[in-house]
Amino acid sequence: MGFTIGGSRGTKEFRTGARRRGRTSECTAVAEYTGLWGWDVVPGARAAAPSRDCSCGDARCAAPGAHPLDFAPTVPAGATLDEVAKTWGEYPGAAALLPVGRFFDIIEVSEEVGRRALVRLERMGLPLGPVIVTPDGRAQFFVAPGAAAELPQLLYRMGWDDADLDLRALGRGAFVTAPLSDRAGLGPVGWLRPPALDSAGGPPQARLLLGTLAYICHRSRR
Repeated sequence: MGFTIGGSRGTKEFRTGARRRGRTSECTAVAEYTGLWGWDVVPGARAAAPSRDCSCGDARCAAPGAHPLDFAPTVPAGATLDEVAKTWGEYPGAAALLPVGRFFDIIEVSEEVGRRALVRLERMGLPLGPVIVTPDGRAQFFVAPGAAAELPQLLYRMGWDDADLDLRALGRGAFVTAPLSDRAGLGPVGWLRPPALDSAGGPPQARLLLGTLAYICHRSRR
C-alpha cells in the first residue's frame, strides 16, 4: 500500500507539530502588533484560492477573506503573548486584521504610485509611518487618525478636489490585513515600509504626505 501504521503515525505527529508551530508563529506575530507596535488586532476570515470561498461560511459574502470573524474579540493593544495565545487559540488559522481609526488611518493608492511616492518622500526627509503592500496591488500608508474625515477638505485646500485620483482614505470601521496574513485568497500582505518604534505609535499627519501622493497619482494617469 506504500505506507505502514508506524509511518502513518509519524506523519500525523509531524502534521500536528506543524500546526502547533504554525499557531505559535501566528501568536508571536499578533503579540508583536499588540505589544511592540501598540495596535489592536482582530481575528479575520480567510479565503482559499482558487474559488476564494470565505471561511465565514456565507456563500454570498461581500468581502471573502477580508473581514473580521463574527463574535471574535479584539485583542487589545498591549496584550502579552500569553493573552494573545489564549484568544487566538480559539481562532486557529485566522487572518490578523488591524482596526483602522483608533491608532491610525490609512491613505491607499496603487502600489506603483506608493513605491514612487515613498522614494520621493524619503528624499524629502518627511516623517513616515508604516506602509503595507497588498497582493492586489495597493499601497496603504499609515497616517494619524482623522485623515479619512479630513480628506475632502485637505484635497480642496491643495487644489486636488476636482482631480480624478485613484486615492482614498480608510477610517474608523475599516480593517486592513496585517502582514504576513493572506488577504482574500490572493496571497500574503507584506510591508513596503515596516513599522519602527519611532513612528508606529505616532504616524504622520496626512497633510504631510497627501500632496506628493496626489501629484504622483495625477501624473500616473497621464
